[in-house]
Amino acid sequence: MASRHPLHEVRRPDFELGERHLRVVDLFAGCGGLTLGAAQAAHDHGLAIEVPLAVDFEQAPSDVFKANFPKANAHVAAVESYFDGAIGAEPTRTELNVSEQVGAVDLLIGGPPCQGHSNLNNHTRRDDPKNRLYLRMARAAEVLRPRVVVIENVPAVVHDSQQVVTRTTEELTRIGYRVAATRVELVQLGIPQTRRRHILLAVRSDALTAGLSVEDLLKFEPQNTHDLRWAIGDLEHASTDRWIDVPSRMSPENQKRIQWLIDHDELNLPNERRPKCHQGDHSYVSMYGRLAWSQPAQTITSGFGSMGQGRYGHPSQPRTLTPHEAARIQGFPDYFRFDAAVTRTQLSVIIGNAVPPALSRVLTTRLIALRVLDSDS
Repeated sequence: MASRHPLHEVRRPDFELGERHLRVVDLFAGCGGLTLGAAQAAHDHGLAIEVPLAVDFEQAPSDVFKANFPKANAHVAAVESYFDGAIGAEPTRTELNVSEQVGAVDLLIGGPPCQGHSNLNNHTRRDDPKNRLYLRMARAAEVLRPRVVVIENVPAVVHDSQQVVTRTTEELTRIGYRVAATRVELVQLGIPQTRRRHILLAVRSDALTAGLSVEDLLKFEPQNTHDLRWAIGDLEHASTDRWIDVPSRMSPENQKRIQWLIDHDELNLPNERRPKCHQGDHSYVSMYGRLAWSQPAQTITSGFGSMGQGRYGHPSQPRTLTPHEAARIQGFPDYFRFDAAVTRTQLSVIIGNAVPPALSRVLTTRLIALRVLDSDS
């Protein structure tokens, strides 16, 4: 019998059920993409997930996190209010309290704000004060001493003017971790979009088995690659009253543009059919473009509901992607609930900013299989 499509599952696994536990702390947690991937990997190996601390500074994604992980100790706060000491300094009173309350940690994961590093950000590129938050992951590791630290970000983080990756690597090495980093093409992990991420992995020296290096752990087994039809083909004519299945309202001009693309079987809109402000010499051919069933999507951002934000026209329907389709392309199964989002804008930002769960699922699976993450140790 054919196995059920992993994104079509509507019944959430009982991630909290198991005799042994994988204890995960998620900082800059967003809606919980990294925690979901770790939970899926743990569940596959008969481990229960326990989240003694999850922190994000925005209410809306935190509400989604809590809805999906109701037993997690999740808080709306600034990460630096929990880990407020200087790198290399003795723990502050706050940090000592956090460490005592959290207890032993197997996996510390986090995706610090990446907009300042992104090549899509032309205003503060690579010199944004939020970039310093990357270093808070090193401070959290210093305080909590987890077995493993995983930090994800955009590839351009390595060019940050404050050298946050280098400084974080140096600090983690100083306190007894083995560190390696790589750039991951998410399409190779089974995610149907052309998204790239930078991963920094640090493993406490006593958690590495003999003959195993951190670089070895980052050698991912290639997963089955998937196209757009695999991810959202069943949603082509979805008709429900749930707002997650309702596309953004388009202007009459954009409705004509996407209909022209469909009628002429074109993916790129000719220059003369674009708005005048988007005509002329440019390299943004994906703007006002149409997606193809047989290819992965471009990187999903919070602008997935707007033709002017990228190639977000549906392959066969005169509309842009729905939030449900965007979440599927990010790799969120149907049991993951986004109902806690209050507004359409919140929903778009939460989904667009989310980390695809497959990233942490594949890595955590490898860490468990090689007994780097082993709750019996």
